[in-house]
Parts: sequence; C-alpha cells; structure tokens
Amino acid sequence: MSIKITTKLAEKSNISSFDPENIVFGRVFTDHMFSCDFKNNQWQDFRIEPFGKIALSPTLSALHYGQAIFEGMKAVKNEDGVITLFRPLENLKRLNHSAERMCMPQLPEEIFMEALEKLLLLDKEWIPAKRGSSLYIRPFMFATDDFLGVKASENYCFMIYACPVSSYYSHPLKVRVEETYTRACKGGVGAAKCAGNYAASMYPTRLAQKDGFDQVLWTDGEHHQYLEETGTSNVFVITPDAVYTPQLNDSLLAGITRDSIITLLRSQGMNVIEKQISINEVIGWHESGTLREMFVSGTAATVTNIEMFSYRGREYRVNAKENLLSTDILNTFNDMKTLIIPDKFDWITILQESTIMHQ
Repeated sequence: MSIKITTKLAEKSNISSFDPENIVFGRVFTDHMFSCDFKNNQWQDFRIEPFGKIALSPTLSALHYGQAIFEGMKAVKNEDGVITLFRPLENLKRLNHSAERMCMPQLPEEIFMEALEKLLLLDKEWIPAKRGSSLYIRPFMFATDDFLGVKASENYCFMIYACPVSSYYSHPLKVRVEETYTRACKGGVGAAKCAGNYAASMYPTRLAQKDGFDQVLWTDGEHHQYLEETGTSNVFVITPDAVYTPQLNDSLLAGITRDSIITLLRSQGMNVIEKQISINEVIGWHESGTLREMFVSGTAATVTNIEMFSYRGREYRVNAKENLLSTDILNTFNDMKTLIIPDKFDWITILQESTIMHQ
C-alpha cells in the first residue's frame, strides 16, 4: 500500500544556517516537515510543507489534557553518501504502545515509513557526514479536538520534523540519585513516551543542576531504592561478572538503544542481567572495588558514561576513562550504521531514492 503525500517545497533553503563543524543540539531545523490528520476514524491529508509555525486553537485538547506522545530517531550518512536509519520499526512499535496507553489512534506502518522516506530524502543534504553527528528525527502525535472537557480526543495530528545534531552530552555525567521526587509510579504512564513524563522530571532536574549535577538518577516511586533511569536515558552498571540494567516495568521506558545493547552484548557471550538494582547494591560494588563502569543509553544520549553519582550527600567516583565497554559499544553501533561492519541483526534500514530497503 502506498499513500499519496502532497509536497510544497520551501521557497529558499535554510541550510546556510547549518555549520556541520559546530552543531548545537536542537537549535536548527531542516527545510520541511510532514503532517497528517486523524479525522472520522482514519488518517488523511498527508503533506510535506516548509518547516514553520502551525496554527492552534486555545481550546486544543492536547494543551489542556496532555494527550501528546513522541519518538526520537536518527538518520546518518556514511562517506559514500548512503543514508541509514537504525531500527525505525521499533520506534513505530513504541509510538503505538504509547498511543494505546494514552487513548490515541494507532499509526500504520506504511504512513510512518513512507513519510520518513520522503521527508529525509527531500532534506538529505542536512544529514551530517561527520562521524558522531546525525540528523535527529522527531515523530510526534497530539490531540486536536476543539473541546473543553476531560475526555479522549476524537481528532489527532501526526507530524515529523528533523534537525542536525552532534552529541547530546559532551562529557561524562554527574548524577544525583533521587529520593524525594518520582518520575513515574506503578500503574502510571512511565512506560509511555508521553510529554507529561518529561514535564514532571524538569523541576527535580533543575534542582540537581543547581547543585552541579547533569541529571538525576531516578529510583522507584514506592521505596526510592531501586534504579530506574535518568531523565533522558536507560542506565547500565558493569561489574567483572555481569552487565546489569534495571528490568522493564510500567514505570520505565523501554529504550531501543537499551534493547540493542543487551542483544549485542549477549551475542558476544557477555552475561547481561535485567533485574531490580538497589542503590545499596551499587554502593556495595563501589566499596568492594568491583564497580567497573556505569553508563546511560538512548537515541539522543547514544552511550554516555557516568563519572560520579551522589547518594545522600556522598559522592562516588566511577571510571569513565579507561578500558570502557561503552566505548566499544558506541564504536560498534557507529560502524554498523555507516555500513563499515555487517549488520547481523537486521537493524539497519537503507534509504534509497525509490524505496526503503533493509541491508
């Protein structure tokens, strides 16, 4: 099945504002964006148009009742100009999981993939070729009913825009283990990638940043003892015996990078354990000298080390410089995305002018 996407081109490209050697994350956007609407129980009006402001009613349902979800993806370009995406159907699967939890409509694969293909190929000159840089892609959906009342919207808009980016974090992280505030709780929407989760995290993160930390390391909402994730990423803890990461639950986002790391390391024969990890357990590893490394993972953050965590006012330093497993993981992913090494997991989607195909 193919959808008909009408295209209105920008009169003038804004690419001159983009310096590939000096990229600031999330500040410069490509020339075009994709939009479509859900009305009368079907997706319709597929269009690509110049990137710009959109008109919204003050009564827009999403503004009042929070039905808004999004995804984060990246496209990269290798030295030969070949454009690839990393596991895009997993992003669609997670988008639809979030949509179900937030009482929003499912988005069909053909709409998602054809919109990505046409938009990215149209703005392909914006994709940086420099290693470590990429085109960050933001698909998102929000409720569009013009109605003042608490109920699930009947109408929605799905959009995609993109911006060239370099690393989200330029240095290893200092994090504070959070015991007062809660990102998400059992039975809530923590496993959905919805806008409200990020709004809830901003105040505790601001408090931590005022005290010199980069992020908070969230703990469970019931006991504030078990690690969950940071504000933007999943977390991994390395000891000589195993690689540990918190097991998924309904207060934890299922990261696609997280899943990829687990699959990669297990394929290499490493012992990866998904379990509840208490902060006291991590401190015990630190004090015994068996805490080798800690890092976070995510689409924006890629793979970034934790150099220090703070718990109840005490700081614990972690190796973030020597013999890092995270460096090997990051290099493997970058090599796979740029087709330097084979993709034995069928993760890479290559964009071509006429079609999308797997490597």
